[in-house]
Amino acid sequence: MGSFSIWHWLVVLMIVLLVFGTGKVSTLMGDFAKGIKAFKKNMADDSDVSMEASAERPAATIAAPPPASPVQPVRDTAPIHHS
Repeated sequence: MGSFSIWHWLVVLMIVLLVFGTGKVSTLMGDFAKGIKAFKKNMADDSDVSMEASAERPAATIAAPPPASPVQPVRDTAPIHHS
């Protein structure tokens, strides 16, 4: 009972097609595919631009991060009373 069989998925698919109709489902899947293609294209463009920018900069000009500031402990000024 832990997993769904192929028959469960076919029934779900039939219900979705009946509720939304085939036109809306195909339009939705087409829009989804366009979104994935645009995402992949932008990811490829961004990585190409970042690789070009790092290739143009010499390694000596890359600045080191600033040193971390020392952390001061917080002291409680209220006296502790033991009963």
